[in-house]
Amino acid sequence: MAADDLTIVLADDQDLVRAGFRVILESEPGFRVVGEASDGAEAVEAVRAHRPDVVCLDVQMPNVDGLEAARRIAALPDPPAVLVLTTFDHDDALFQALEAGASGFLLKNASPERLIDAVRTVAGGDALLAPDVTRRVISRATAGPTAPSSAAGDAAVAAAGLTEREAEVLRLLARGSSNAEIAAELFVGEATVKTHVSNLLQKLGLRDRIQAVVWAFEHGVAGTTG
Repeated sequence: MAADDLTIVLADDQDLVRAGFRVILESEPGFRVVGEASDGAEAVEAVRAHRPDVVCLDVQMPNVDGLEAARRIAALPDPPAVLVLTTFDHDDALFQALEAGASGFLLKNASPERLIDAVRTVAGGDALLAPDVTRRVISRATAGPTAPSSAAGDAAVAAAGLTEREAEVLRLLARGSSNAEIAAELFVGEATVKTHVSNLLQKLGLRDRIQAVVWAFEHGVAGTTG
């Protein structure tokens, strides 16, 4: 196997689920499952032992659940990207997973192609939410009578020191657009988009795209126009 294979640890308390994920992921050239775990504690140890690029975590596992495992993994030196894969789609699980340091959240009813794309996305340093999950983030961030106005969004952008183009990129991120879609919308290259995303994350003090989406909706930026 090539030294530059993308390496993965699978953590799920159901043997058949892990076997299915392994078959799907290892059908993709360059993907290699290097470890498996049946609970969160085993997942942390597998990460320590194998130092994978990505760990796929179920939420509901015995002993140590996936959320606590994600917290422990995030605290390790040079931690892998964490992709939460679950049938448990309650909002609390979603937001706890994001707070625990997960880079992506995908429901188990996603297609095999979507799973492969998700693993590749988080391995590349990007964050990912399933479209229905993104809608939950938006709903939670904008719920209630105190949802911020577009004027508040303009003020937040100015206070953060975002350029006009960075603000445009942020608004498109909040719509769930990929780098390629943002590049097409703004008539620029994907490398330029990546630079804008990196710059705006740094200015906002955020870890990843998911946090950027939440920030945009919490501050009224998503609905503003450039």
